[in-house]
Amino acid sequence: MTMKLLGAAFFILHSSFFISCQDFFETDSDRQIFDPALDQKTDSMFYTLGIMKGLQMVADQYVMTGEIRGDLVQTNQYTETDLRRLADFSADVTNKYDSAYAYYRIINNCNYYIAHRDTTLRTGSRRVAIPEYAEALAVRAWTYMQLCKTYGEVPFYTDPLTSIGDANKHFDKKDLQGISDALIPELLQFSGITIDGGTPVPNYGNISAGVLNSSETGSPTEKTVSSKNIMIPVDVILGDLYLETHQYEKAAKHYFQYIVDNELSTTSIMASPTSEQLERYDEILPEDFVTVRTSPSWSSIFSGESTTDIITYIPLATNRLRGTVTELPRYFGYDFYSTTGGDANSSSRFLKERQIDASQAYLTLANSQDYYYIPDGSDEGSVNVSATSIGDCRRYSTMRQVVPSSRADSVYYVMVKFNSANVPLYRLATVYLRLAEAINRMGYPDAAFAILKEGINYDGDEEHPNRYIELGDSTDLEMGRYIHQETAAMLSTTLPFFTAENRNLFQRGNGIHSRGSNNTKGMSPYQYKAIVGQKLAELTAVYGLNPENFTLQDTINAMEDLICDEMALELAFEGNRFGDLTRLARHKNNAGLYGSTFGSEWLARKLEFKHPVKSLRDEKNWYLPFREEE
Repeated sequence: MTMKLLGAAFFILHSSFFISCQDFFETDSDRQIFDPALDQKTDSMFYTLGIMKGLQMVADQYVMTGEIRGDLVQTNQYTETDLRRLADFSADVTNKYDSAYAYYRIINNCNYYIAHRDTTLRTGSRRVAIPEYAEALAVRAWTYMQLCKTYGEVPFYTDPLTSIGDANKHFDKKDLQGISDALIPELLQFSGITIDGGTPVPNYGNISAGVLNSSETGSPTEKTVSSKNIMIPVDVILGDLYLETHQYEKAAKHYFQYIVDNELSTTSIMASPTSEQLERYDEILPEDFVTVRTSPSWSSIFSGESTTDIITYIPLATNRLRGTVTELPRYFGYDFYSTTGGDANSSSRFLKERQIDASQAYLTLANSQDYYYIPDGSDEGSVNVSATSIGDCRRYSTMRQVVPSSRADSVYYVMVKFNSANVPLYRLATVYLRLAEAINRMGYPDAAFAILKEGINYDGDEEHPNRYIELGDSTDLEMGRYIHQETAAMLSTTLPFFTAENRNLFQRGNGIHSRGSNNTKGMSPYQYKAIVGQKLAELTAVYGLNPENFTLQDTINAMEDLICDEMALELAFEGNRFGDLTRLARHKNNAGLYGSTFGSEWLARKLEFKHPVKSLRDEKNWYLPFREEE
C-alpha cells in the first residue's frame, strides 16, 4: 500500500494526544506521548481521553457512510454532492467521507498505548492500568471493524508507527475474518467470560462539554458528558466481531455476558403517541382507545440530559472553543450551534435546508405498525388487548414535524436524534437486537422473537418444567406458550437466562418492539406465529418461496427480516444501517438457504430505490474505494 496514509497517521498520533487547553477532554497531565515509559498511575486518563478524542474526529464520517447508503434515508434538493455520490454508490476517493486515515490515527494511538503501558502498576491488589489497557484494545478492534465494513480489506498493523521508517513498511491486508482472528485472543483475556464480572470500563465521572446556547432570557445550560459512557465494553466488541464473522453462539455468549454482568433488562422505555400522530389518525381511533405515558420516555435517550439506554456514545462539543463539533444536526435539519433564535428546544432552530430526509421505505415500515392498548373501561388486571393502525410511536419521536409560519412554505420533517450533538455507538437496544440476531441464527427464532415481544425472562418454575410447551399446544398469549422445550433448555445452559442466579434480573413484558407499540405485559396481538407468518407470506410474494414446505431455516430467515425491521424502527439514522444490512446479507449468503447469492439479491432489492450506479448483487461494490493518500 502507499505509505502516505500511515505516515499521516503517524504525524496525527502526536497531535491527537495533546488536547487543546480548552478541549473538554483536557486533563491535568503534562506527560507526553513520546515518553515510552508510561509508568505513572495518572497517565492512563490522559492517554485514554486522547484516544477517545480520535473517535470525535470520525463521528460524522461514521454516521454518513453508515446511513446515507442504507434504506432508511434519501437525498433531497439541498443535499451536497459528496452525500449524493455516497447515496448512489458513485463515490470515489475524492469524496470527503472517504478518509481511512482518520481511523488509522485512532489505531496508531491505541497501538502506542498498548505497546508501552506498564500494566503491572498496582494500588493494593488492584492493577490500576487494566481498564484503560482493555479499553485501548476494544477501541482498536472497533476501529478496525469499521474500516473493514467500509473498505472490505485494509492494511493491518499492531505495532505503533513512531518514525517515517515505520510508516514505509509493507503491511498485509486483512478482512473482517482476518482482523477478528488477530484481535480476539487478547481481548478475551479481559472478557467477563474469563474474569468474574469482566473488566470495567474506565470512569472519570462527568466532564463538562461547555454551555449550551440558550434564549436571551433563559438560563445557560451546561452540557455534561458521562466519561464511562464514552467507552466501548470488551464483551460488546467481542460479540460484534463474532457476529460479523458468523460465529453466532460465541457472539450470543458475549452479548449475554455483558448483559448479565451489568444486570441490564430491556426496561420499560416507551414512545407514547404524539399529538401529531393522534391528529393524523383521528378518524380511525376506536372509542375505547387509551394512550399510555411513561417516564422515562423513549425520546429521553437522545435528550443529552440522560444516559438511559446509552452504553457508548461520542459526545461533541457545544462550540469550537470547547473541542470538536459536528455537522450531523445540520445535515438532518437542526441548527445546534445557533447563537440566536431561541433556546435549544426552539422550533426556530429547525432548518428547511436539511440535506437528508427519511426514505419512503422507512416511513412505510413505521406507519404500517400497530399500536396495542388495553381498552378504556377494562377491568383491572384485564388481558383484553386491542390494536389500532396508527404506526410505530418511535417514528413520531424521531421525525419532528415542522410547520413554517409562512403559508407559502410546506410542512417538512427533521430528524432529532442528534439535537444534543451526541452520536450513539451502542445502546442497550443495540446489544439486545444483535443478541436476537445471533440467537436466531443459532437456530432459536422463538427466543429471538421473545426479545422483540417481551424480553427473555423466566416464566415457569422448577416443579413444572412442562411450562415450556411445544408450539401449537396452547394459545400464544404468554412467553412460555411459544418457547420450545429445547429453546428453554438452551436458555438454562448455553445462555443461562433462566438459572436461579439470573432469572430475577430480567423484567417481564419489556420487549424492544413494545417501545414503539406499547407495553401490554406481553399480552398483545404481537404473537410469534402470526407475525412470523406475515413475514413469511411477504417473502413468499417477493421471492417466490414454497409456502407448502417451510422449514426451520425458512423461519430463521423470516425472523432475521423481522429483526432487520426492528433495527430500523429502533436504531434508525444512528450510523448502523448499511453495516447491519451488509452483515445480514452475508449471513443469508453464508446460510445458502435460497442459494449462495440470496443475501446479495436481498440487499440489492432493499436499495434499488436509490438507483445505485453499481450492481449491489456484487459484494465488491458494497465497499468504498480505499484512499491511500492525504
